[in-house]
Amino acid sequence: MSTLRIAVQKSGRLHDESMELLKDIGISIDNGIDQLKASARNFPVEVFYLRNGDIPQYLKDGVVDAAIIGENVLIEKGNGINIAEKLGFSSCRVCIAVPKTMDYKSIKDLDGKRIATSYPNTVKNYLDTQGITANLHIINGSVEIAPNIGLADAIVDIVSSGSTLFKNNLKEVEMIFKSEAVLAVSPILDAEKQAILDKIQFRIKSVLKGRESKYVLLNAPNDKVQAIIDVLPGMKSPTVLPLAEAGWSSIHSVISKNEFWDVIDDLKAKGAQGILVCPIEKMVL
Repeated sequence: MSTLRIAVQKSGRLHDESMELLKDIGISIDNGIDQLKASARNFPVEVFYLRNGDIPQYLKDGVVDAAIIGENVLIEKGNGINIAEKLGFSSCRVCIAVPKTMDYKSIKDLDGKRIATSYPNTVKNYLDTQGITANLHIINGSVEIAPNIGLADAIVDIVSSGSTLFKNNLKEVEMIFKSEAVLAVSPILDAEKQAILDKIQFRIKSVLKGRESKYVLLNAPNDKVQAIIDVLPGMKSPTVLPLAEAGWSSIHSVISKNEFWDVIDDLKAKGAQGILVCPIEKMVL
């Protein structure tokens, strides 16, 4: 039987969240300290621990079959590699930042300037679309220090909270794109391995849907049930069960986290009482 080879980042936040996702989809990994690869005990999967920047080439060459990788790295180095699933964690944005003292008005202010970055392909493609010509200085790590030491007039780097920019007296002026962790697939994948990947992707969808949702239970007088059902989005329709007390029902449904508080406010206004909210581990649709 084939074994699917999945690459994850060797260390850092993306590594931790990737391993947590694999655990949540029921894949148990036996990995020791400084191992470069590890096998799953209960699923035909091998996990390779690699440098993030090396993963796109390994996908292209078929050394690994799939990877959990930052979308920003894939855009920079992974031309021709398909994204099977966006995973919703390790979110960041790729941005242009300049010194706080710079009187920045528009992207045209960077014409002819020096830009330090670890993402030269991304930056060049973006500047080309804007009709801007700049001198790119390729730096691996600590890009934000470049303006302070006179190496560059601006930088392009990934930004999460913006605290690193603030500490280095930089300000964000343009966002090139938003990024998150994705499940990427090698273009060299046979049918047997694709079947394994399909099972993994099905499990991932179930976990992600659960993370995005809350299970809600509430009580309501029977004359308020229809008004409450009209508020609840649900998967198909809410579950309504009679309570021991005559004239009352229990209503069960699922609410998206993005609209949760607005729906809760509407439920209370429509007469819902005793509202309980529970996390959902997985949703199999």
